Amino acid sequence: MRTDMPVTIRRSDYAPPAFLVDTVDLDVHLDPAATEVRARLALRRNPAAAPDAPLLLDGDGLTLLEARLDGAVLAAGRLQFGPDGSLTIADPPAAGLLETTVRIAPEKNTALSGLYTSGGNFYTQCEAEGFRRITFFPDRPDVMSRYTVTIHADRGLCPVMLSNGNPDGSGHGEGNTHWVRWVDPHPKPSYLFALVAGELVNVHDQFVTKSGRLVSLNIWVRRGDEDRCGHAMDSLKRSMAWDEEVFGLEYDLDVFNIAAVSDFNMGAMENKGLNVFNTKYVLASPESATDGDWQGIETVIAHEYFHNWTGNRVTCRDWFQLSLKEGLTVFRDQEFSADMGSRAVKRIRDVRGLRAAQFPEDAGPMAHPVRPDSYIEIDNFYTPTVYQKGAEVVRLIHTRIGPAAFRRGMDLYIARNDNQAVTIEDFVSAMQDASGVDLSFFMGWYDQAGTPEVTAEGRYDPEARRYVLTLRQQTPPTPGQPEKKPLPIPLAMGLLGPDGAEMPTRLAGENAAQADTRILILDNAEKSFTFEEVPAPPVPSLLRGFSAPVRLKGVPRDRLRFLAVHDTDPFVRWESGQQYAASVMLEMVAAQQRGEALGFDPALAEAVTNTLAASEADPAFAAEALVLPGEGFLADQMEIADPVAIHVVRRHLRAEIGRRCAAALRATYDALAESGPYRIDGRSIGRRALRNACLAYLAAAGETALAKAQFDAATNMTDSLAALSLLSDTTGPEREQALAAFHARWRGDDLVLDKWFSIQAMAARDDVIDQVRALYAHPDFDLKNPNRARSLIGAFASGNPARFHDASGEGYRFLADAVIALDPINGSIAARLVGPLGQWRRQSAARGALMRRELQRVLDTPALSKGTFEKASKALL
Repeated sequence: MRTDMPVTIRRSDYAPPAFLVDTVDLDVHLDPAATEVRARLALRRNPAAAPDAPLLLDGDGLTLLEARLDGAVLAAGRLQFGPDGSLTIADPPAAGLLETTVRIAPEKNTALSGLYTSGGNFYTQCEAEGFRRITFFPDRPDVMSRYTVTIHADRGLCPVMLSNGNPDGSGHGEGNTHWVRWVDPHPKPSYLFALVAGELVNVHDQFVTKSGRLVSLNIWVRRGDEDRCGHAMDSLKRSMAWDEEVFGLEYDLDVFNIAAVSDFNMGAMENKGLNVFNTKYVLASPESATDGDWQGIETVIAHEYFHNWTGNRVTCRDWFQLSLKEGLTVFRDQEFSADMGSRAVKRIRDVRGLRAAQFPEDAGPMAHPVRPDSYIEIDNFYTPTVYQKGAEVVRLIHTRIGPAAFRRGMDLYIARNDNQAVTIEDFVSAMQDASGVDLSFFMGWYDQAGTPEVTAEGRYDPEARRYVLTLRQQTPPTPGQPEKKPLPIPLAMGLLGPDGAEMPTRLAGENAAQADTRILILDNAEKSFTFEEVPAPPVPSLLRGFSAPVRLKGVPRDRLRFLAVHDTDPFVRWESGQQYAASVMLEMVAAQQRGEALGFDPALAEAVTNTLAASEADPAFAAEALVLPGEGFLADQMEIADPVAIHVVRRHLRAEIGRRCAAALRATYDALAESGPYRIDGRSIGRRALRNACLAYLAAAGETALAKAQFDAATNMTDSLAALSLLSDTTGPEREQALAAFHARWRGDDLVLDKWFSIQAMAARDDVIDQVRALYAHPDFDLKNPNRARSLIGAFASGNPARFHDASGEGYRFLADAVIALDPINGSIAARLVGPLGQWRRQSAARGALMRRELQRVLDTPALSKGTFEKASKALL
């Protein structure tokens, strides 16, 4: 075990910063090997802090060339360097001007945090703690400053030089150098600082705000990528218009810049006025991008733009409040995407994603509240819990107080806290004051980990025409929180009659019945609701629209079938079909474990046939309804998962459905053949999704020639990739031919090549581990590129459970080898990849022992990064 144990940061230890920085003037002289950063910080002691607190400046990997305080060179005796690279200055005045000059080497920065180079260009990533790798600074979100940034560089090396805010001058320097000055009029924390420079070209447009201001819009990319930015630009303009219309929020600078880079740890970053994006979420063309890519670009562009107000103008006081900006902004981007397309389908996809990523996290060793209590490395808490569950908690409040009061709450939240760093309590307080509803109980959702489980029991009295619905909740224990309190759960519901028609409902004490969905608040461990004047035994429709992030358990199978056919709420209709199928599949998994022959429930084929017959009305919904519950979702329902048995059952059912419903599937597939140009409107995307869902069943039943024909004839990436994914599971010559042809065509496109790696990593072949190891050694694989590492290592470990959990343990060994190799290059990405090994508690004893062995091997690696240490050590507890 390591002797230099990383420090644990605790929320309870928060103290205000000792010094505030009113203004920051940076002069950055760019050079790949030796960039010099001259910083002038106007400091003053914080009256809210302890009067004798030292002046501590964070730093990491900086070479200090000079330090001056109020013009005087600071003697070495007044400078104390910490083992973490920080700098403490002894005897600081109450206010003063601190000037430092440091040297850094961007070309050696493989961690991609701070200032680094990619493809000869300069980029920054400062969230969460990257600014300390650029200059000495109190690098925390509650130190908000106004920045002026002057960038100097060789004109040939960096013809384009960008930073936050508005441009404020440019000129010639010595020799072939030039300079550009940027001024950001708004105070911001250091994590929002950005600098981009190099040989870039821009796609330009304009946006006129509601008040008539003209904003210059620019997307900066490598030359040759300009023709793939149109959708990103359109998405940006739609986002700006939507935020004005729905939330009354107008953009506040003269220019909005986006820069795209392929070497990036995250999806994108909302730096004020200069968003830096992973190319994955900017570049798209019909030939190279799937429908999912188009939708992902729209969502991420919107998300980062919406941060301009929920994250930038109002930011978080400390990193424990991360969901204050991320959960709220995810909620906003979900609402935007729902307004741009099908609200029902968007909700289903969001819930599917929540269950795939966040529910398992809530049930595993890394379970943590939406607002964590402690961390070692903050990068480890950019998690589904903070983002997706955080968005669900915002939605709970929206559901509880209603859209009109929520809008008033947003107005109040921003008015109170503009240009400040605040807490989750400030957000909840604004919503409470704007609505008049006591929301103090909702803070439990932020501070308690785990997924509540809800059960329902109904009793009907025909003589009294009364129906009593009793709801119960309980949350399983999570690490550090063995005891759980009841949470306020808004449960959207309705009652259906025996004929499937919606029943008007009247709770005891109400004067009139309600015919539409109503909200019940389950705020105790058990609570009963009495409905009067109920003419017949009702069927309860619960959790409409997925009104709370809970597991609804114990719904009888006959009721699920009824709701899947009759419910007026599209989410419940989809959910009931999924839960019915999951129940059948889990029974079959148990049979498989007992060595029994696998049967088939005809209701599954009937559901597919009925879905296809009604698919014309909403093909996107039909496509979602056709897909069987995923292997990860089924594993999450089992106390001890059996990935191999789950895979066998799911493969068997897909083949059986493909055979039994072949005629209807083929008729639908043929009817949905596209004619005319590729379109990305909602209906066209839905039709392609449905057609490819049909193809998947047909291929599972043996129609691989149909998949090969689609691959050969495809005119868009959606259809091409769908067919290639199916062929990659096979063993015939068509597979190798298709993979080779795809690689030959797309080898020069990094984003498409990532898909080629992922498809093979997630293939259902018995030899996939050998294939993955071979791909790891492939000339086109680059461990230093986060997208490429995720496309192979992450896709295999998270997207191929049956093969990752191979009984030999080779999947675990491969992942551990990759994490150990990656950690000294980029500890942030290594830490994120180690997560699947933490699932050992849910596996058999034999698999669990193999996983623990590999976790220990990772943990025993010398000089392991803080982030990977934290993830591996917590996974072993």
